Amino acid sequence: MGHGPAVKLGKDNAAGYKSKIGISMFAVYTIIYAIFVMINITQPELMLIQIFGLNLAVVFGLGLIIFAFLLALVYNYFCTRAEARLNN
Repeated sequence: MGHGPAVKLGKDNAAGYKSKIGISMFAVYTIIYAIFVMINITQPELMLIQIFGLNLAVVFGLGLIIFAFLLALVYNYFCTRAEARLNN
């Protein structure tokens, strides 16, 4: 089973742009995740605060998952536009 691109382009002219976006989004997510970890290390009692009937640890964790999904959608949108613009 092939897992490569559906169309062989030979060269991806948008590769640099896509890499830059991906690395930037990874850095943003890493910083937010590091904040989550640092709160858990330095002040774990803050994670016991109740929000919407759940503790902050659960809300923050679910928020990280949702944020990662939203970043993936944004990445896909911008990369698709860049590929259409630069690979024609």
